[in-house]
Amino acid sequence: MLQRVFIVLLVLLILPDLYLFFRYITPRTRNKWWRTLYWLPTASLTAGLLDLVYFGDRGLAVGHPQAVGWFAIFFFVCAAPKLVLALCALIGAPFHRWLRWPRAPFTAVGLTLATLLAAAVLYGSFVGRTRFEVKQVSYASARLPRAFDGYRVVQLSDIHVGSWAGQPEVVRRMVDMVNEQRPDLILFTGDLINHRAIELDGFAPILARLKAKDGVYSVLGNHDYGTYFHWPSEQALADNLDSLKQREADMGWTLLDNAHAILRRGNDSIALVGVGNDGEPPFSRHADLPRATEGTRGLFRILMSHNPTHWRRAVLPQTDIDLMLAGHTHAMQLKINNYSPSKYIYPEWGGMYREGERALYVNIGIGYVGLPFRFGAWPEITVLTLEREK
Repeated sequence: MLQRVFIVLLVLLILPDLYLFFRYITPRTRNKWWRTLYWLPTASLTAGLLDLVYFGDRGLAVGHPQAVGWFAIFFFVCAAPKLVLALCALIGAPFHRWLRWPRAPFTAVGLTLATLLAAAVLYGSFVGRTRFEVKQVSYASARLPRAFDGYRVVQLSDIHVGSWAGQPEVVRRMVDMVNEQRPDLILFTGDLINHRAIELDGFAPILARLKAKDGVYSVLGNHDYGTYFHWPSEQALADNLDSLKQREADMGWTLLDNAHAILRRGNDSIALVGVGNDGEPPFSRHADLPRATEGTRGLFRILMSHNPTHWRRAVLPQTDIDLMLAGHTHAMQLKINNYSPSKYIYPEWGGMYREGERALYVNIGIGYVGLPFRFGAWPEITVLTLEREK
């Protein structure tokens, strides 16, 4: 599989370079040093790809996932603009040959698009991934008890704390922004880590500073189970999950793993339900809705479930839960206006979705996986206000 990906990436890297070299470089210079310099980025990227694909078991892929992500950014910045420019030039070639149109307009369009693409990737990598956005949303229901009218819930999701290694100030700023909202409740909908509980070293004291009147509650996401890491034994995998759960408890978070909590205001109460990750294949399924909701019937209920596909697969047809909160999609870390490529994978990928009086809210996450990049899909802090429908 990796070998096939390597070949595809190599073709996308080298073919545009060959075309641009003979179309633009060789006619303009005979200097061998300039010609050699042109190929230097491509040679570096090819060497990096070879190391990742054929020596990844002992190279960057295992020990330095952040370095792999930044290598991918470097690859896109170097390769994607050249591909765009080459395509524009190729589109203009038949018009030039048969209709005698000038090449310059096609080249200008290609250069403009290539520059915009490179700028977007660089902005998303160096600015966008830490451009935290506070979103104010509301959910109204006639079933909400009066005492909870105006109740403020902050939802966080997909922190992927391992991706912030060496950047505690970023997580500290996120925590400060959350606390400034003065929430009644903080809910974290999964994927606290990438693979290993030790990623929380140095970050746990920061995350423990999250404060809300009724506490901080969490559920597990697909990454939290640690199954994407090569463990020496099943026991090591189980120990990692136990360690994560203990670390969350030490932070003052309450993990709802197929369980619920009752939140009270005066004589009124609502149920907060949390389940294990329940995703479509190949993602794991650990949710037990009957167990988690036992004893909550008749109450207004909020469900935390990491994967939004759980809503249509099980929550809507099997329960009468009022509001579900999910994460997981990241909006594929790319959104332009209301468009994200994640729509082709997830029917509900970001924001509020309704079916009658029932609703799902999908938070597009704080952190990132793989590419240290977010454009348009800025890291999200959701402030959800519950309202009693008049």
